[in-house]
Amino acid sequence: MITLFFAAGDDNWNQYEGPLILALEKAKISATILTKSPANPETVDYIIYAPVAGALTDFAPYRNVRAVLSLWAGVEKLAPNKTLRQPLCRMVDPGLTEGMVEYVVGHVLRQHLGIDRYIINPNHDWVQKCPPLARERSVGIMGLGTLGTAVTTALRALNFNLSAWGRSPKPDLEMPYFHGADGLEALLSRSEILVTLLPDTPDTRGLLNAQTIAYLPYGAALINPGRGTVIDDVALLAALDQGALSHATLDVFHQEPLPKTHRFWQHPKVTVTPHIAADTRPLTSSRVVVENIRRDQAGLALLHQVDLARGY
Repeated sequence: MITLFFAAGDDNWNQYEGPLILALEKAKISATILTKSPANPETVDYIIYAPVAGALTDFAPYRNVRAVLSLWAGVEKLAPNKTLRQPLCRMVDPGLTEGMVEYVVGHVLRQHLGIDRYIINPNHDWVQKCPPLARERSVGIMGLGTLGTAVTTALRALNFNLSAWGRSPKPDLEMPYFHGADGLEALLSRSEILVTLLPDTPDTRGLLNAQTIAYLPYGAALINPGRGTVIDDVALLAALDQGALSHATLDVFHQEPLPKTHRFWQHPKVTVTPHIAADTRPLTSSRVVVENIRRDQAGLALLHQVDLARGY
């Protein structure tokens, strides 16, 4: 019998209770699940975590915890915690991945096909302007983690001309790949549509600023369902105002909810979506959590373990 501490808030517990118990039963794992801080933290074997209001912040007393299993894909609010010395696993949920793929593909096609010119056409202008084929449209992907890889697979199936950028070398990819500071300009300069799926780390914050946005082709479109901190909002608005960028579709922001007075809401070249590109689903994410517990109990390596030094 193992002890789990569900440190993810009452609202999440209401959604996860059934799916989590079902996943444990299917895996034949006997567990006691705590939803409040235990009197003796040393009895806890695993912590299931989400950084909600009032969430656990001091992990030091949980000396025997074998892993902290996050319900969130992003761990920027947890990885810097100096009391966290237990293995940390981020959430890689198949449902979340599918949702992100659908969001990105939909908005890439929107920009590629120029759909807005037909939806927003108050003068009923008859303009027969066909877009290029997908193979003639260059799309850049920033970030080739689980989500970025899934997105590139879907866009490749539609024949888009893809290239990607990351912070580390990735040999043997079936598309042009650039990495590090030296490769950033090369990726941006060829991206008519840019998709950013980077995590929030000290290295990525403000990565798209006045200098780097200027590398993009004139009239490029930006789609950001990754992390809002990657973009310098002032520089983005300036590029949109000047016509250097044709459109920005933004799902994540420096402050959420996005303040009602923020210029993004009123800007004619900005589409705001309220952090809905992808979401963790209790049914599928409970299976991911339980699979990691099963693996650890069997002496196997944990899935999706975070490098705390790098923050992802």
